[in-house]
Amino acid sequence: MGIPLGLSQPAEHVTELPREADAVIIGGGIIGICTAYYLAKQGLKPLVLEKGRVAAEQSARNWGWIRKTARDYAELPIMLESQRLWEELAAECGTDIGLKRCGVTFLPESEKQLAGYEAWQGEFGAVAGTEMLSAAQVKALFPDAVNPWRGAMHTSDDMVAEPFVAVPAIARAAVKLGAIIREGCAVRGLERAGGVVSGVVTEAGAVKTSRVLVAAGAWSSLFLRREGVSIPQLSVRSNVMHTRPMPSFFDGAAGEDNMAFRRRADGGYTMASLGFNELWIGPDAFRALPYYRQLLMGGSFPIKPRFGTPKGWPDSWTTKRRWTLDEESPFERMRVLNPTPNDAALDRMLDKFAERFPAIGRPKEARRWAGLIDAMPDVVPVVDAAPIEGVTIATGMCGHGFGIGPGFGRIMADWMLGRDVSHDMRRFALSRFDTYAKLELGPDV
Repeated sequence: MGIPLGLSQPAEHVTELPREADAVIIGGGIIGICTAYYLAKQGLKPLVLEKGRVAAEQSARNWGWIRKTARDYAELPIMLESQRLWEELAAECGTDIGLKRCGVTFLPESEKQLAGYEAWQGEFGAVAGTEMLSAAQVKALFPDAVNPWRGAMHTSDDMVAEPFVAVPAIARAAVKLGAIIREGCAVRGLERAGGVVSGVVTEAGAVKTSRVLVAAGAWSSLFLRREGVSIPQLSVRSNVMHTRPMPSFFDGAAGEDNMAFRRRADGGYTMASLGFNELWIGPDAFRALPYYRQLLMGGSFPIKPRFGTPKGWPDSWTTKRRWTLDEESPFERMRVLNPTPNDAALDRMLDKFAERFPAIGRPKEARRWAGLIDAMPDVVPVVDAAPIEGVTIATGMCGHGFGIGPGFGRIMADWMLGRDVSHDMRRFALSRFDTYAKLELGPDV
């Protein structure tokens, strides 16, 4: 029942490994691919190294939302840029990536949630184009629903796209501009000279470079720990499904507790158990516990602990934390993270949908899947220079990376070239984890 990633087809990017590159990007997800695109657009020849397949993990397993709604205040200006860049990319890719402005709606299940929406909209609504809807307006938006909602937060020009179409299309566009992508080629570690990065060692050989970006999603923390860099990043399972084509009851994207839906280009809906995030307890979870105490006590990104971490996952008890550059790494043993979905959570979501929309009934599903979201204790990513000269980090997107990917990709391209990134990046600094001090959490919506 896994996501249709086309993994049974031959890899698309199997070029010979170069001996040297202007920049090396570790990870072929949305952030890494967009960074390569914008570096190539400036005349460089970046190299993307992906242990499995482009967009095979969370970058294709997400919901396809491209939203300003409910963004952290520091992400909002980058998200505004990202939406503009998405439209440019859609025009330049030469492929229909399913991009459209159809709106995103957050539906409250409690007065507390509604108050949280009103607070966010009151502070940022003018910038984001977000408005609060009355109960009557929500009823008009969802005429088929048994409507318990006393209001909603709605951004009419928010966007959606098809993740597994979009990211590979951007990858092809980057290659046309001069980028090199190598799938099925894991990076085992960094080479340094005088404390400065001088290259990477892959399973297929070494590549010289003076610039490295770690954008490896759920694997970033494991890779960086080997290099002496610690980030309190964990991975949580999110469950998603795809329905068969069905009559349209809503053309945009919307969600409430334990249920989200988004109209797809193929006539079906992508549906997900919104807010149901499962964390398998491994060594890193224990190590990072002091940072996560706020979320565990009821923050904006609820986490349900689970035990018995599957073999090969980044924080499995049996996953190696140390390896030499001439031996097989954990990244070669797990080419693609393909978690089994929580069927009970998805079934509850379908039951809830049938209760909310009795005239439509329980959707007929085409497939269901799960992904591992790279999470941070304050629900805000790390986008910063590493304490290794020449190395940068862009990870911990907390399930928000697909939409903001082009913006962070453009930022990282300029950052790696020593240029002005045009945004205040202090909120994303790695140094915020230097102590166990209380963190500023992302929006509680």
